[in-house]
Amino acid sequence: MVKFHESSFSYDYPFPAVSLAYFLRYPNPYATHVLSTDVIDRHFDPATQQLSTTRLHLKRSKVPPTLLKLLPKGILGSSGDAGQSYILEKSVVNAREGWMKTETKNLEWTGILSVRERQVYKRLSKDRISPTSSSDDLVENTKNEGTEVTTTVTLLSRFGQAKILRRKGETGTATSKPLPDTEEGAPVKRGFFSTWSTSSLQRTIEMMGLKRTREALAKSKDGMNVVLARYRTGGLGQVLEGMQEDSHRRFGETGPWKRAWRQGADADSED
Repeated sequence: MVKFHESSFSYDYPFPAVSLAYFLRYPNPYATHVLSTDVIDRHFDPATQQLSTTRLHLKRSKVPPTLLKLLPKGILGSSGDAGQSYILEKSVVNAREGWMKTETKNLEWTGILSVRERQVYKRLSKDRISPTSSSDDLVENTKNEGTEVTTTVTLLSRFGQAKILRRKGETGTATSKPLPDTEEGAPVKRGFFSTWSTSSLQRTIEMMGLKRTREALAKSKDGMNVVLARYRTGGLGQVLEGMQEDSHRRFGETGPWKRAWRQGADADSED
């Protein structure tokens, strides 16, 4: 069983500002769980005028207590109900045509729940940005322009599937009778959950993931609006100052974002 979520909304900001804010959205007051971001690959194709970027986000994650009750003890390892997880992000931006496509997916706990989010950002008006415009003038030069965002999220749980396939392989047939522990061969559980089938557990996990996805999308939009408001108020400089302040409040002087800025500053000084 697969769950889908789709939503659309618009930012009252021009596409150049929104696409820039997307890459500068961490850290922000609504994303305190994001620990670090690393650029793995970045490539600009002059023929198509497209910028392709691959980034890796490290986030602090916590499994809901209700979900923990559904999972066998120790399945999450030593992290228990809280830990860190990696999110892979890929994006393609075409500033000339005014669109950006992004895709993110979790790299941890994919057997329990795989979440893939796709977003399409589009310029609402057909106005073009002057080639001589500086980055700080993007908002002023396109005041009447907005940006539409369409988000599609796919959630799929494969919890218990590997064990079913393994046991079916041992019996030598894919059409064998249900295994004795549950009707679909799900892991043995005690108490109330012992009567649940694998498909029931998967649907429950996906529904919990869907609820958290809706909450996360709302916070993500709020975080983007914070970055965009800073950009409108003081340009790129205000955005960077706000990022430093958010990092200091969340991690102190020795946080991962602070260390990344210091390393970048040291590299620039050496050049």
